[in-house]
Amino acid sequence: MPDLDRLSSLLVHQAEACGRLGSPMYEALLRRAAQQLAVTGPLRDVLAAHADAPGPAATGLRLLGTVHRLVLERRAGDLALYYPSVGGRFTLDAAWPALLDVLANHPAEVADGMRRPPQTNEVGRAAALVGGLLRVLRPDPMPLRLYELGASAGLNLRAEQFRYVSRSGVWGPSDSPVQLQAAWTGTSTPLGTAMQVVDRRGCDPDPLDPTSTEGRLVLTSYVWPDQPRRLERLRGALEIAARVPAEVTRQPAADFVARMHLLDDHVTVLWHSVMWQYLDADEQDVVTGQVRRMSQQASLGAPFVYLSLEPGRRADGVDHEFLVLVETWPVGERQVLGVAQPHGLPVQWEC
Repeated sequence: MPDLDRLSSLLVHQAEACGRLGSPMYEALLRRAAQQLAVTGPLRDVLAAHADAPGPAATGLRLLGTVHRLVLERRAGDLALYYPSVGGRFTLDAAWPALLDVLANHPAEVADGMRRPPQTNEVGRAAALVGGLLRVLRPDPMPLRLYELGASAGLNLRAEQFRYVSRSGVWGPSDSPVQLQAAWTGTSTPLGTAMQVVDRRGCDPDPLDPTSTEGRLVLTSYVWPDQPRRLERLRGALEIAARVPAEVTRQPAADFVARMHLLDDHVTVLWHSVMWQYLDADEQDVVTGQVRRMSQQASLGAPFVYLSLEPGRRADGVDHEFLVLVETWPVGERQVLGVAQPHGLPVQWEC
């Protein structure tokens, strides 16, 4: 028998997270789903098959992302009336029966969508990645070769094309369609460095093409419908992706890093954000070993930077934080630069 009590607890946990991250709509829907899971009907039918999935599988977000896609495709009937992403106004008691109708009317499509992990190519996380580079690069750096693990559609491989606005100043093209407001707080960010990115490559187990209709639809479906700023950032990043090419291959992270090499007269950067938890321990060890291999090859003429934004603990027994970590070689210094929110903004710099 499926463990519906456990799944209900996971849905409540995800609801609480959505509430903390500014989506009262998804908090309300997930809480209602947790309450109604034991009731015979389309919700139980679709979720029972995922009752034993681990917490990181984000079962609730898979369901809501799949439903959001049907809304965006104008195939969700009256449910669209309650989705702000298409001009609706959310009311839980009115939206809930309409959502159940969508589950009942599209069982095959919902079941298929539940197989896909959420593709949250969150543009706001670029604030931590670019801000971290500004703190460790020389004011006149060599050209950058940018590599990303878990790149999804590769939107953040174009991160230097975004505009970053903070109290300490602004950085990036003034006419960028992506404007990251209140990007940085805490210690002032050095703003005198210009980045010339000459190579953009990433890997992902299920990459998306941001220049295709399908890719744009999937990415939009996993943005929470009541968060217009995130939707606006995504639209701007898709505009940039249409004119700035980047290569994202379907490849395990370990294989991708194994094929990396350093290049004279270039800075090689490897970064990732909120993906490490999806690698098993063996692959994490392989990636870490390959990073160590490249670090040993680094020189002043071919430096290497390893930068990440991932949840972690600074010490045993303390709470998780989303830490901005950087290591640079040939110096080899490892630093916690600051902390960020799960979706990136704002980044609180500590050094």
